[in-house]
Amino acid sequence: MSDVSQRQGWAPRDPSAPAPTISRFPAPRKKSREKDRPRRTGLRRLVPTRRTLLGTLLFGTLLLGGGLIAGYHLVGIPAANTAATLQSNLYLYADGTQIARDGEINRENIRLAQVPRAVQRAVLAAEDRGFYSDPAVNPQGMVRAVWNTVTGKGTQGGSTITQQYVKNYYLGQEQTVVRKAKELFIAIKLNREESKKTILQGYLNTSYFGRNAYGIQAAAQAYYGKEIEDVNLAEGAYLASLLNAPSDFDVVVHPENRPAAEARWNYVLDGMVKERWLTPAVRATLAFPVPNEVRTSNSGLSGQRGYVVQAVEDYLVSNKIIDERTLAAGGHRITTTLEREKQDAFGEAVQDIVLSRLDTGRAADRNVRVGGVSIDPATGKVVAMYGGIDYTKQYVNNATRRDYQVGSTFKPFVLAAAVENGSRTRYGEPITPNTVYDGNNERMVEGVDGPTGYAPANEDHINYGPVSLREATDKSVNAVYAQLAQDIGPATVRNTAIALGLPSNTPDLRASPSIALGPASASVLDMAKAYATLANHGRHGTYTLVQKISRNGTKIDLPHQEPRQVISREAADTTTAVLRGVVEGGTGTAALSAGRPAAGKTGTAEDDKAAWFAGYTPDLATVVAMMGADPKTAAQRPLYGALGQDRINGGGPPAEIWGRFTATALRDTQSEDFDLRLDNGAEEMFSPEDGSDPFGEFGGGAPGDTGDRPEGDGSGSGDGDGEQGQEPESPGQSEDWSVARPGVPAHGPTGGSGGGAPVSGGQGSQARPDRTGRTPGQGQFQGQAQAAQGQSSQLHGVSGGSVPGGVGSSDGTADIGTTQGVIGRGARGRRAGGGGAGGGGIGGEGTGRGGARRRGARRGGARRKEANGSGRETGGSPAHGRLAALDG
Repeated sequence: MSDVSQRQGWAPRDPSAPAPTISRFPAPRKKSREKDRPRRTGLRRLVPTRRTLLGTLLFGTLLLGGGLIAGYHLVGIPAANTAATLQSNLYLYADGTQIARDGEINRENIRLAQVPRAVQRAVLAAEDRGFYSDPAVNPQGMVRAVWNTVTGKGTQGGSTITQQYVKNYYLGQEQTVVRKAKELFIAIKLNREESKKTILQGYLNTSYFGRNAYGIQAAAQAYYGKEIEDVNLAEGAYLASLLNAPSDFDVVVHPENRPAAEARWNYVLDGMVKERWLTPAVRATLAFPVPNEVRTSNSGLSGQRGYVVQAVEDYLVSNKIIDERTLAAGGHRITTTLEREKQDAFGEAVQDIVLSRLDTGRAADRNVRVGGVSIDPATGKVVAMYGGIDYTKQYVNNATRRDYQVGSTFKPFVLAAAVENGSRTRYGEPITPNTVYDGNNERMVEGVDGPTGYAPANEDHINYGPVSLREATDKSVNAVYAQLAQDIGPATVRNTAIALGLPSNTPDLRASPSIALGPASASVLDMAKAYATLANHGRHGTYTLVQKISRNGTKIDLPHQEPRQVISREAADTTTAVLRGVVEGGTGTAALSAGRPAAGKTGTAEDDKAAWFAGYTPDLATVVAMMGADPKTAAQRPLYGALGQDRINGGGPPAEIWGRFTATALRDTQSEDFDLRLDNGAEEMFSPEDGSDPFGEFGGGAPGDTGDRPEGDGSGSGDGDGEQGQEPESPGQSEDWSVARPGVPAHGPTGGSGGGAPVSGGQGSQARPDRTGRTPGQGQFQGQAQAAQGQSSQLHGVSGGSVPGGVGSSDGTADIGTTQGVIGRGARGRRAGGGGAGGGGIGGEGTGRGGARRRGARRGGARRKEANGSGRETGGSPAHGRLAALDG
């Protein structure tokens, strides 16, 4: 045996043993009997084997996993469904109470930060207590929900808040396997891509709470009339409990379900205690918060609501605050400047004075429309608006439409333009409220180059004769204001109206003499803005209908401009002083029912298709218009016969509405007088208590003040007699003195001339010629002046005639001769008549009919031309008196 075989451990083969046989095919094995199993027979063959079960389970797991993976990748986060994004725009009064919604969906999205933390936790306690820690899909929660429902241990939902949000925002409410599968995949993916706070915010904004309230902000308003920021814990827990059964748990609508609703409310609070979000001590103090009664829905646009919504939308779009497409998308919370009480007061005034008087049997009454706007001059805020009887019946907003002429309510802008620009008559005389113009009907307007071809008619074709601007404003004399506009310059008048607040694109606002008569078709709102500027002493601020606005909780900036002086305070205040006369004794006396100092102007459109009253107190500017429109064709119609009246003018129902509304709107505020700063020469002259005319407002040499000389005792002798008037003019021959010329008093077309009377005790002098009319009139009147007392008569005719002066005598008595004319009519001390008689010399205060005296308070004005005279009275000393010849 070799060393190698021994080292490798081989055993030597026995040489005598036979060699082994090697076969290419091994012999078959014999089966092990102990491992054999009996064959499956009968029903046992139907039972899967363990190996089959394991295989099936493995295959199913692989299939499910693959499906989940495939579904996760194939199902993306879709766009939000239309219903979930729909929001209405919410319109509120200035105090936060609701005016209207302009959409069917009562939803207002908010930011999560606006929801109190306690209310957030109440929602989590009700719907998903593990929201911030659990995954988007919670199978255990789903199983638990089923068990709790079966055993009666509560009704916590099976879906997580994330799943519910996905269903509300991305999908729908249908109960299908496909929808449920999509919900799972979207929830998982959303949970990875969005923060928990974003998901919770979306859930709170999309959930339905009952009472047509979508989102927790709308729910807070619907159940408690509050903003969500103001909801307390108890109320928040009730809102959270509604998520489970919104309609059933409304204890006001279904009082029989109150026990179940309270049980759910307790479940929410107890859950907060369990989660340590609420202490047991605080929990014990909470009482069930019964919600408010169901309010009548303001979501519709009936009544005034539609007009307000329309006006606000126009304001936002026209001022480029929000474009029309964005506004239509909804979600805006718009707090207006409208004050609820004033808004109601406007409607009540219209109802009482116009609507209650309408008779369906009168055809004219079917054409009646009313519009109105009220503005706080100090802030520029629109505090009330009346658009019509009902937006669902009359869609056009009468407060904002621009298709009716404003009529004579435009005339104050002409007067303001004259004062602001220091305008002069065509003879170079400065224009003041006391400047006298020819007020005769259809008087031709004269330009620099002669007649303009425009001769406007006065209302009712009245000839007023010589009349001051002040009185022409009181009586709304068209002939005077057309000439005034020409003297100022129509373009200047137009620019002043625009500066005060009228839009530059106002229809028919053209620079021509007719502009003064108000052919422009400004809206009631436009006119209210302009009058508010006058009330605010010529300062134009930001006139607005919107106080604040937000969308989805984000504030939107509003335009603002600092108030600017568009016309001088003197120009605005002088206009106000004149407009006070319209209310106190002109065409607008119905506005006195306001019971406050007021200024205003009446106006009538052509053919009486509209009647206006525009006016203001120191703290409220309001414009009211009554319009005629065919209810079927909307064509403009005259108001003749409406309310059973022959005619409707601005001093009628519009002024009555103005007075009623203003009295109600300001009843809780202290009455204040105007604080006016008048232009030089704008002081008004008022008659003394005896109705005499010391200054002869429209003509003649009238005695002025006494030059601080002592009063005479009436004794003494005159050293001369007044001469009879000289150079009488022939009847029918006249010279146009309709406008004051330098150094000459204004009277009107001339007739004869008169002389003067000397003052007893002094040197008499002949007065200026008296010019009173074109042709001799008819009638007589007599009067006398006590020259010894420094008095002289001023007699005024309306239609003309020559007035010879009296003859002085040594006893100081002047007998006034006859006149061919009509006695002038006094109107609260201001002359309503025409020219006057001559009178002159040194004297005290003259007396006469319809005259004027200077009132202590500066409320208007008149410039006087002065002529000195000298004389001596018994017991006195030489003194200088003054003869005052009023320019107007």
